[in-house]
Amino acid sequence: MAKNKRTAFFISDGTGLTVEAIGHSLLAQFRDQHVEQVTLPYIDSSEKVHQALRRIEQTAAESGLQPIMITSIVSDQIRQQLHQSSALMLDVFESYLTPLANLFGRDPAQSVNVSHGIANDRRYSDRIEAVHFAMDNDDGRRVREFERADVILVGVSRSGKTPTCLYLALQFGLRAANYPITEEDMDSTALPKILRPYRDKLFGLTIDPRRLMQIRQERRANSRYASIDQCEFEVRQVEQMLRRAQVSYLNATQLSVEELATRLMSQAGIERRID
Repeated sequence: MAKNKRTAFFISDGTGLTVEAIGHSLLAQFRDQHVEQVTLPYIDSSEKVHQALRRIEQTAAESGLQPIMITSIVSDQIRQQLHQSSALMLDVFESYLTPLANLFGRDPAQSVNVSHGIANDRRYSDRIEAVHFAMDNDDGRRVREFERADVILVGVSRSGKTPTCLYLALQFGLRAANYPITEEDMDSTALPKILRPYRDKLFGLTIDPRRLMQIRQERRANSRYASIDQCEFEVRQVEQMLRRAQVSYLNATQLSVEELATRLMSQAGIERRID
């Protein structure tokens, strides 16, 4: 652990996905602060709490800075144990459950893993079906299934289409396909003929050519495919194509996959299939 580098621990008695998302959002408001981020899931017993506390206190001693502890713990007993830490503790349940309990006039159920468990078989099945659809329709493999898609992402190779499709499927249950615009498609600034029947489902992703070059160098170092001239040409041609076809698009260069997915849905007016 680097000295003088603060650490934020995201602690949950479940998967940690919820508190991690909240923690990332909170810390993003302090971009000038360099904070190491550590997720500790399934802290659901006294033994695991003691292990977590030892790690937190060791981190505090090594860095010389008070750690941050952002938690989503259902159990009152475990929350009280965590309060023994010297870290700044921010607990999601303590902040929100009491006001909600007062509003509803009843105590919370205190059930672990309610938000991420397989409590609804139909919801789980829809999510898995959407993931399979995204995988089957990656890189335009099954164009005949585009009719079933909720959205079809288009853009140059390595612009972030595949991870965005998988995120849309896993988080929102959307059937997301993608189609890479190849150099052969760029002979014209018109949409490839195969995509034209689905223009109302298309959404484009673009990327800074230099960032694209870096990504492609990792895949095919020193190739024409990864050259800056080729990357600039492809990005320019695809952006012209999308503008001419009046297809909305986003620049993926500075956006995480989470931001890409949510902005895409908002801009395209697409609603989630699962809650």
